[in-house]
Amino acid sequence: MNRIKEMLEDKGIKQTGIAEKLGKHYNMVNRQVQNRQQPKLEILLDIANILDLDLKELIVSNKPNHYE
Repeated sequence: MNRIKEMLEDKGIKQTGIAEKLGKHYNMVNRQVQNRQQPKLEILLDIANILDLDLKELIVSNKPNHYE
């Protein structure tokens, strides 16, 4: 799972804007934002750079937190 949607909302950037900056089709970006399709690592890195984030901020861990 990814947090692209949440991060776009935090930064006030629309999906059309990120699609333009990535040079990708809006439909592809929408599927990734809605977590219906996971982006390749290279795309996630590009999104993180565009949003000025660390790559880790876009990813939700699927491992249980053993420190709680």
